[in-house]
Amino acid sequence: MTLPAFRLERPARLADAVRILVAHGPEAMIIAGGTDVVPNLQMKLFSPRVVVDLKPLRELAGIEFTPASGLRIGAMTTLTAIMQSSLVRSKFPVLASAVGTIAGPLQRNMGTLGGNLCLETRCRWYNQSQFWRNALGGCLKLEGDVCHVAPAGKFCWAAWSGDAAPALLALDAEIEITGPAGARRMPLGDFYTNDGMSRIALARGEMVTAIHVPPRMAGRRGVYHKLRIRNSIDYPLAGVAVTMDADAQGVCREARVAVSAVNPAPLLVKEAGELLTGRRPSAELMEEIAHAAISTGKPLTTSASTPVYRREMLKLFTRRALEELWQNGRA
Repeated sequence: MTLPAFRLERPARLADAVRILVAHGPEAMIIAGGTDVVPNLQMKLFSPRVVVDLKPLRELAGIEFTPASGLRIGAMTTLTAIMQSSLVRSKFPVLASAVGTIAGPLQRNMGTLGGNLCLETRCRWYNQSQFWRNALGGCLKLEGDVCHVAPAGKFCWAAWSGDAAPALLALDAEIEITGPAGARRMPLGDFYTNDGMSRIALARGEMVTAIHVPPRMAGRRGVYHKLRIRNSIDYPLAGVAVTMDADAQGVCREARVAVSAVNPAPLLVKEAGELLTGRRPSAELMEEIAHAAISTGKPLTTSASTPVYRREMLKLFTRRALEELWQNGRA
């Protein structure tokens, strides 16, 4: 489990980091907190010739909010800083809820928002030691030509297993990307390709530099529910994030539901917003939304838990989240 040989670059400026990434292309890899990248390097999932450490780029850290422009969080902001931010907890509780479930305190102290949004997809056949993979003959994602999840197909079903992304999807966030052509922003949902092999839409020389949440989402009720084997450290086996704006009578004005760890990308449950808008809470409505969630989430045998159980937990978490938000609204 030793690290492969590589040259470490620690650029002092963002422009220098972009220049290095452009020069080395696919042979370069970014490291932020290292909580995901380092174990993957130890398992020889990657063998970059150059590793670009972004820790010196202090300009990429920080949490800012204005009523006009909304929330901006730099990509190198630690997960602990986000979880402990009184601003995030009060105005964007779904994000604080989700980030608080990520790994354990040590990992949150090191891990960054940008790193969590760019996690490698995970699968029980892929995230193994090199010795284990060699005995299996590899998989479609690495060193082989068969997807062991769906052997008859030619598509990689490795699951997106992050927690911050569904919360930010539920907040209608945009992601800021910087590269040789400068900075650009795009809806967070468009950043994920829903392909287990090529998971995110970054071009050569580009990196994530910030996340933006529109001002209308400030104060929105929100919560995140996560399935995992242990209540700390573990990646999600399924996750549901819900945000809601409701009036004093409990009528939903706007809501967004997103799921994680059950597809090769975190996905917004598009039907949920249409079904919830203008309606009051009811058991029938919550069942409708729960079924919309499992229609979006398609768990396969990518983890130690069965697809049937993960699908049922998606339904349960969706109902619980909606009940919690409506009850809090009436309190």
